Amino acid sequence: MTTFDIDPIALASEAAAAIAQATGVAQHDTAVVLGSGWGQAAELIGETTHTLDAAQIPGFHAPAVPGHKGHIASILTPTGKRVLVLGARTHFYEGRGVRSVVHPIRTAAAAGCSQLVLTNGCGGLNPAWTPGTPVLISDHINLTATSPLEGATFVDLTDLYSSRLRAIAREVDPSLNEGVYAQFTGPHYETPAEVRYAKVIGADLVGMSTALEAIAARHAGMEVFGISLVTNLAAGISEVPLSHEEVIEAGQAAGPHISRLLAEIIARF
Repeated sequence: MTTFDIDPIALASEAAAAIAQATGVAQHDTAVVLGSGWGQAAELIGETTHTLDAAQIPGFHAPAVPGHKGHIASILTPTGKRVLVLGARTHFYEGRGVRSVVHPIRTAAAAGCSQLVLTNGCGGLNPAWTPGTPVLISDHINLTATSPLEGATFVDLTDLYSSRLRAIAREVDPSLNEGVYAQFTGPHYETPAEVRYAKVIGADLVGMSTALEAIAARHAGMEVFGISLVTNLAAGISEVPLSHEEVIEAGQAAGPHISRLLAEIIARF
């Protein structure tokens, strides 16, 4: 049976039911996808009551990227809300298809989540945003040449990244900048020419995730909050060659600060 033989919404419902059974939590409130550099935030959001091996949940896969954890966690916040942390992100470049990329998002929606927090590590086009700088995502440009939506499914993406939630984030840290995120397919890094192109069409950040997930979340009726960690200056702006090791190192250095920031923001949702 291929991926396209399975109804993605039905598979998400099956996965949500498996999470509910394993955790004993009938419904979660907020879902969080932790990208490169953001992993420490989970322990600051609240009490982790359950940790699941994502590969054991229908439709999920073990992560293929170093630095990403392959588990799903249920967290109880001090205010009594439930946060579902999705540590097993499938990237488009893994070749599993766009349905697999957005399966965790659809699962979160089926689990009752009304809000989605998307984080990532990315390349920055603004030289003033040095590695370790968190940037709110105000909009995105989808350069993957695909969509998680199929057929005549028309969804308005105006204010896709919630202005209400971005305002909450700025209450926590008024110094936060915001910008437009462009998702390339990867897994190779962008060329200098592609970075110049991205800047011309309005991008401030470049990476290999987030946009497809955000589209699926809007389709599912979720309120989306996105925040990037600039882990490196993009090709042609940076004076040194790009590497995944650089991304991991920048994430580790910024981890404590950005994790506290994210936890404080989520606490106000």
